[in-house]
Amino acid sequence: MMPIRDKVVSADEAVAIIRSGDMVATSGFVGVGTPDAIFTALEKRFLSSAEPRDLGLLFAAAPGDGKDRGLNRLAHRGLIRRAVGGHWSLVPKLGRMAADNLIEAWNLPLGCISQLFREISGRRPGLLSRVGLGTFVDPRQGGGKLNAISTRDLVRVMEIDGQEWLFYQAIPVDVAILRGTTADPDGNISMEREALVLDNLAIAMAAKASKGFVIAQVERLAAADAIPARQVVVPGSLVDCVVLAPPEHHVQTYKTAYNPAFSGQLRVPMDRIPPLPLDERKIIARRCAMELPMGGVVNLGIGMPEAVAAVAREENLLEQVTLTAEPGIFGGIPQGGLDFGAALNPSAIIAQNQQFDFYDGGGLDLACLGMAQADALGNVNVSRFGDRFAGAGGFINITQNARALVFAGTFTAGGLRVEAGQGHLRIAQEGRCRKFVTAVEQVTFNGALAAAAGQRVLYVTERCVFQLTPAGLALVEVAPGIDPERDILALMDFRPVMAEFKPMNDRLFRTAAMGLDAMLLNRPLAERFTLDAARSMLFIDLTGYQVRRDEQVEAVRQQVRSMIEPLGRKVTAVIDYDGCVIDPGVAETWFDMVRDVHGRYYDKASRYTTSAFMRLKLGDELRRREMAPHVFESAGRSSAE
Repeated sequence: MMPIRDKVVSADEAVAIIRSGDMVATSGFVGVGTPDAIFTALEKRFLSSAEPRDLGLLFAAAPGDGKDRGLNRLAHRGLIRRAVGGHWSLVPKLGRMAADNLIEAWNLPLGCISQLFREISGRRPGLLSRVGLGTFVDPRQGGGKLNAISTRDLVRVMEIDGQEWLFYQAIPVDVAILRGTTADPDGNISMEREALVLDNLAIAMAAKASKGFVIAQVERLAAADAIPARQVVVPGSLVDCVVLAPPEHHVQTYKTAYNPAFSGQLRVPMDRIPPLPLDERKIIARRCAMELPMGGVVNLGIGMPEAVAAVAREENLLEQVTLTAEPGIFGGIPQGGLDFGAALNPSAIIAQNQQFDFYDGGGLDLACLGMAQADALGNVNVSRFGDRFAGAGGFINITQNARALVFAGTFTAGGLRVEAGQGHLRIAQEGRCRKFVTAVEQVTFNGALAAAAGQRVLYVTERCVFQLTPAGLALVEVAPGIDPERDILALMDFRPVMAEFKPMNDRLFRTAAMGLDAMLLNRPLAERFTLDAARSMLFIDLTGYQVRRDEQVEAVRQQVRSMIEPLGRKVTAVIDYDGCVIDPGVAETWFDMVRDVHGRYYDKASRYTTSAFMRLKLGDELRRREMAPHVFESAGRSSAE
């Protein structure tokens, strides 16, 4: 038999195949899965020979460290001609070239680029998505172009059955540069020590569909047929050559050389992680954590939201929610800084494009993301500040499709110092830069569209909380010790809607743990009922409520009775059953109570839950009692219908 062709070559030999003008697609999320050995060799070849020239770059997340590593190595005049990326803040050298009109550049949603690789691999013309409508990616607001020399339209609006969609044009891939853990002589690639799977398979297939070339960087080699078939992520038939990287160019993340708890090879104890110090970051993270949906799925963004995971652990809430990160993480504790993208003790690591399918399909109960600028309409900018391109990353995919949103950030920026303790907050030094501005520089999140869709949106700072309303931002909470006029309104470029605001919970400003697990899981019944007498509407929040005994059933009946009977008229009820648990032993009693209060006190009722099983159970029980059986998936749908 002929021996298996050995695909292992040096990095210099691998990059020699890249020709001037090629479009290069690459994996990498910050430093996770970033093929630095290949980038280093490509930079070396260009600096020594001025070849290749005028390359294109296609990347979803920004493979870089914010300084010199990753794609920053390729930021040389003549080497790069154009770049299409989802996130730019960690590749500032490329961003500087774009700002100076030295390269053509586009910023498209990270999730859409990730999904676009699949469309390219199937030789389809592009990606249809509603993600990006009403933002700077919408062609009517710039189409994601970052400078004046980027004239090509990569996105266009299409109407299908009366509904607007964005069409992201396919971009042929000449060279794919990937990273894995182990390769055999035939080029089969496994990823057992990698913290993420990312889009490696889709990128390789996109290159093959484009008649392109695939280079894979690995940290070790195996004998022929030594990698179990189920561990192969990229089959050897898709790989043209393999580069064995030196350890310094194959760290697991840019912060951590290797942690087996990132790759799921073991689990580490969580009780040794120290609590965060009580500063503005922890205050904001605590207030965000108060919104965590018990039993729900949550995304935490980069920056300020990273601290929410630490607070959830400190408050014993990690078992009650599933934290996720956009590159494909489910469960565990998502990490921050140059470890961002990885997680300690994840329960699952899936492909990045599949994670965005889940996000785009409405899989998130809550997303907590950063906030650099916000305006009176509730628009948020995290993507561009003058000539500095941060990029949208997964922000647009996540914010347009999560059921509820919390934007997190300090009220001002640049030198802010606060003092917290004993339940109060004091501004020791105000920040130099305002973040609540007349108009954001770039619309990364469209407040008006979210308000029209009925999306619940909060804007959390260390000193106050705003909520999105159809009329714009409304001030709803103020920290104890803060003067609203002096410390809030005087430092905004606009006046928010002045609803009746309440104090932020004083536990946010104390050193001791808040006891959030008890607050969220065992809220007093009276706090779950809100009556809007003017609109004749009763809102009942049964989120996480556990009905175990007949006395609890009777308590709900009496609570409804005490609130509605004094009105002397029936009301419309909106009831949230998300995460509600009704023991089989009290189910008959519960639904008999539901029929009783419905007949006595409601002219109409809407019930909703994200749980398909609970919707089925509720519908069956309501039907048995000759009541309207439909149970909605969300509050927005129940209100609309």
